[in-house]
Amino acid sequence: MLLGKVIGTVTATIKYTGLEGVPLLIVQPLDKQRRESGKPLVAADATRQAGPGDLIYYEGGREAAMALDPWFVPVDHSIIGIVDDVNLTEEA
Repeated sequence: MLLGKVIGTVTATIKYTGLEGVPLLIVQPLDKQRRESGKPLVAADATRQAGPGDLIYYEGGREAAMALDPWFVPVDHSIIGIVDDVNLTEEA
């Protein structure tokens, strides 16, 4: 599971069969302390509820394709859920 923040949206005029109605969002990857970590990426929103400003967790690779219905649509990243809060212990 990876942590990120939604920073924008993508509008696609044509989508692959199986991705109709699935929002595509721009996500800024974050580290455990919520600092930017890497370049922004595009993720399919499996929750269909995330929006700009939301803290989210996402998956990449095969797990991303399995998160959507139907399975194995061609995506590299999928938003799995919206994060309410992050609490770190001193060890983290």
